[in-house]
Amino acid sequence: MLNLEDFHNRRNAGNTLISKENNIRFNRFLNLDTNAYAEGEISAKHKELIGLACSTVLRCNDCIVYHIDQSHKLGCTKNEITETLNIALVIGGSIVIPHLRYALKILNELYVEK
Repeated sequence: MLNLEDFHNRRNAGNTLISKENNIRFNRFLNLDTNAYAEGEISAKHKELIGLACSTVLRCNDCIVYHIDQSHKLGCTKNEITETLNIALVIGGSIVIPHLRYALKILNELYVEK
């Protein structure tokens, strides 16, 4: 089972390492990435779902965790997220299946049946 706290701790530690480099190009990219998901003509919620679909097709498990967690925080339902993952599967094909399995583990951790 994935522990989201461990994920966030590892992510924050990595971001601290990046920040300590004080590299203007790293900082510009991170700022661009952060601002891309802000509210705009497309809602932040929908931008996170788009990010999830893209991350799944690109097969980045850290990105999948991040976007599922952000989507959950922004009020996405489990069904909205699974529909997004289905779009990623259709676009990416069978090579996406291992990452779909990973994503579903995360979803089951966040959306525990009560």
